Amino acid sequence: MLLAEAGAADVSMIESLFWISAIAVVSPLLSRLSRGYVPDAVLLLAFGVVVGPHALGWAGRDGLDMLSELGLGMLFLLAGYELDPKLLSGRTGRVAQASWLIGLLVAWASVAAAFSMGLGQAGFTAHIAIAIALTSTALGTLLPILKQAGLDRSVLGRAVMAHGAVGELGPVLAMSLLLTSRSIAGAIVVLVLFGVAALLVAITPGAVLSRAPWIGTAVTRMSGGTVQLPVRVVMLLLVSLMTVAAVFDLDVVLGSFAAGLILRRLIGPEHPEIGRSLEVIGFGVLIPIFFVTSGMNIDVSAVAAMPGTWMVLVLAIAVARGLPVWFGARFVDDGHFLRHPRERTRLALFAATGLPIIVAVTEVAVDSGLMGQSLASTLVAAGATTVLLFPLIARLIGTASPTTGLPTRS
Repeated sequence: MLLAEAGAADVSMIESLFWISAIAVVSPLLSRLSRGYVPDAVLLLAFGVVVGPHALGWAGRDGLDMLSELGLGMLFLLAGYELDPKLLSGRTGRVAQASWLIGLLVAWASVAAAFSMGLGQAGFTAHIAIAIALTSTALGTLLPILKQAGLDRSVLGRAVMAHGAVGELGPVLAMSLLLTSRSIAGAIVVLVLFGVAALLVAITPGAVLSRAPWIGTAVTRMSGGTVQLPVRVVMLLLVSLMTVAAVFDLDVVLGSFAAGLILRRLIGPEHPEIGRSLEVIGFGVLIPIFFVTSGMNIDVSAVAAMPGTWMVLVLAIAVARGLPVWFGARFVDDGHFLRHPRERTRLALFAATGLPIIVAVTEVAVDSGLMGQSLASTLVAAGATTVLLFPLIARLIGTASPTTGLPTRS
């Protein structure tokens, strides 16, 4: 009776938080029961659909938008923090960047052709929004999957990290450049100004500590107990760059990603306890809120009404993102020497796994009027399908695959 009344009446924020908290506890347990074949992020999204306003109506987003945005920010901060800048340079980085750019062009051409054949009416910016969504890689989602499978330090794992880094950074920059009302030149100027502001934020701590070293000592001494000052400083860094991005009329994802890159530069691997504390806050509290509330936005009736579009989008993600990565691994020596076809296929499947950027892009596109809620729901559902299916297929292929260690040259 209580559940029925909750579905019939307006849902309060605390009731929504209750369901989100319950889902955040149940989802990893179910993921563990599936032996990791069903990722936690997919379950969070799916349960968000079930309890959301488009299904049972037990929970809603009212009053939770700020927490959801902080969850999105924390997700990309941790992604930026995990990103090794060396992966973006050298031969490996160039191959990964070329694969992503080719995939973006393929996706854009495919989307433009689909709309011209009667899929609907949309302008150039809407086509670009969908193309960006089709060419992302969920590196933050893949990291625990790779670690659980023992692949994070393998040759395959390093290749996935390289393509994943570009598959997150590329769409973030593309969103800032292309999903805007400004001209391309104006967007570049604004992006450069944001870069200057981020650089000032990055060098300020070092300048302050060189003149007042006692501040660094105080931060170190107050790293535990009831103060947790380093974590408070990181949250200030995150919110500051999200604010800077908002002031420049850029998406907060860019500010969050930049905060992660700056954080890695400031603390590096010397202070792993800070990274662990951020993971507790992010993956324990804020990120589940983001995924569950994102699920609440999915209109299941719209997805069910367009099953063909949903399947086509899943296939489009595989082609636009996975196929260029496969060809790059097959025909270009990027330094990883994935000579076995199964390993190249696994790399392509991992690279085509995308969800967080798809959610971010669709939210921006819907808010800007570039995309309808029905198409956005279907895109997010397709992204969730890639997170569910592609790593699963890669894992099944890996059971019959040769070792992923570094092969010797013949």
